[in-house]
Parts: sequence; structure tokens; C-alpha cells
Amino acid sequence: MSSEFNELLPVTQDDRVQIWIIGTRDQVVFTMNEFYVRRLATDRVQFTPIIPAPFASGKYMTVLVR
Repeated sequence: MSSEFNELLPVTQDDRVQIWIIGTRDQVVFTMNEFYVRRLATDRVQFTPIIPAPFASGKYMTVLVR
């Protein structure tokens, strides 16, 4: 990964697990909601903001930090 890409993600560099969700905007929002309903994420603030995926045109991404 390039350092430029790392700067785009507002995620701390500690030992917490990260789950990356990449897809169309609708797929990302649906999966975020599904993770919340199934209690994989206890709060929606655990997700980073949805951003365009810099490595795939037309795709979006978010990261769940647990």
C-alpha cells in the first residue's frame, strides 16, 4: 500500500481488527446496516465515512474498526 492511500484512511495504527467493505455505494450501505442489525458493530460510528475506493473506479469503501 502506498503512503498516499494510508493518509486517506482516518484509522489509527493500533492492534484493532479492521473489516474493509468495498462495493457499490448501495452494497456498502446495505452491508453496514446488516452488520449493525446482526450486532457485528455495536454502533455505526465504528465505521469510517464512505469514500470512493482509490483502487477501483466506481466502487466505494468503508472500514469497520473493532
